[in-house]
Amino acid sequence: MRFSQFAGIVGCTTAAFISIAPIQVDAATFKVISGVTSIDRDHEEILKKIGLTLTGSNNTVAPIPSNYLVGFNIDSATNFTFSDEGGFTPLSGTIEHTGTVNFNNQITVGDFSIGFAPGRTVQDASGFVLRDTFSLDTILFDLSIPEPAVFNGQNLTIPDVKLLVSPEFAKILGNPDLTGLFAGTARIDAQVAAVPEPDSVLAVLAAGAALLATRFYTRKIKYS
Repeated sequence: MRFSQFAGIVGCTTAAFISIAPIQVDAATFKVISGVTSIDRDHEEILKKIGLTLTGSNNTVAPIPSNYLVGFNIDSATNFTFSDEGGFTPLSGTIEHTGTVNFNNQITVGDFSIGFAPGRTVQDASGFVLRDTFSLDTILFDLSIPEPAVFNGQNLTIPDVKLLVSPEFAKILGNPDLTGLFAGTARIDAQVAAVPEPDSVLAVLAAGAALLATRFYTRKIKYS
């Protein structure tokens, strides 16, 4: 078969594939890259009732909104991804933070990590947890199923996340009955970036056809 005929067949085949392939709009994947997780003032008041008084903080940031208690910067080590299918569908990874707080001038916790932990048994929990990675290296709070997330393609806001005392934290506090206690409200305001999708089947087919045609053309020149 002459090269011109082969190239024509490849071109027609690719064109035909393009013409019959259905156009699908798939859900996109996004990654959290920066932002602030803020804790409302109700958290401080509730913890006071169980003997935990906030006595200091370090490396924290201004909360969002400004009438909240404290903000924790979302760190670059974050690898949390989600899909915009259904508005907001978590996929994998964790949201890492910097900043610490001190209670009773005795215990410092912080550099929090938010992620999914399977098998949680706390009522009304979502499966997502807030873990202290600074000193205790344990889950402090289970997170409730939040209000609907707000996402505009560049910014993600997850409001009114309820903090529920974890079994692990209740044990540290010496009172297992505290498990599941509502301990305040959190809010996540994050900037995100789209995660590039893998090459489509059509792109691979087109690239393969072009490469194959080039090889045939090179051989034709070599042996002419």
